[in-house]
Amino acid sequence: MACSIRKTAARLPEKINREPAMKDQRHTPTWTSFEEAGKADWDAVMEYEEAYNAALPDRILDAIRSLDEDWTPYPVNRFQHCLQAATRAHADGADDEIVVAALVHDVGDILSPYNHGELAAAMMKPYVSERTWWILKHHCVFQGYYYNHHLGGDRHARDKYRDSPYWEDCRKFCHDYDQCAFDPDYPTKPLEFFEPILRRVLARGEGHMELNETSDS
Repeated sequence: MACSIRKTAARLPEKINREPAMKDQRHTPTWTSFEEAGKADWDAVMEYEEAYNAALPDRILDAIRSLDEDWTPYPVNRFQHCLQAATRAHADGADDEIVVAALVHDVGDILSPYNHGELAAAMMKPYVSERTWWILKHHCVFQGYYYNHHLGGDRHARDKYRDSPYWEDCRKFCHDYDQCAFDPDYPTKPLEFFEPILRRVLARGEGHMELNETSDS
């Protein structure tokens, strides 16, 4: 099902309950520093973390919805832009990772507007390939090809990354899905269409990165 991108998504309530649904909330911590906590304490923490992390897709969906601005100097707002970019990627036959990358690529604008690509890349790193992570991290520089020269910058700044095996992937992502995703009449799919794709990708995580580290790696 597609919808005109001119349609604005329904607003979220100001506060949404995203508290983890723990099985056992009877554990009462008595420690005040990590070095004081014992195994039972950390078992309780990990149960909480697992429940909290299970709701990550919902929090990311909330973040995407928060991009639905009332006014913007762009032809469409950032929420609509992200949906259109993801729709274009999906229509092009891109894999789930790239579709999700297109969906979340500007979410970093919320907290880190001057390097939002790096924030999106860090957020998705545990769940995607190095290629997709690289695209998210560098897409801002590659997007600059289309406007830097109008603003006193170097539109060819992306060329310093030409030795990367992912240069062409990032160029395609920006050219085919990102820079062109501002058409208010493009038949854009709603966020609900992408939710199961997002959940599939986020189900790939390998857990806490620090637990996968060793002293000799």
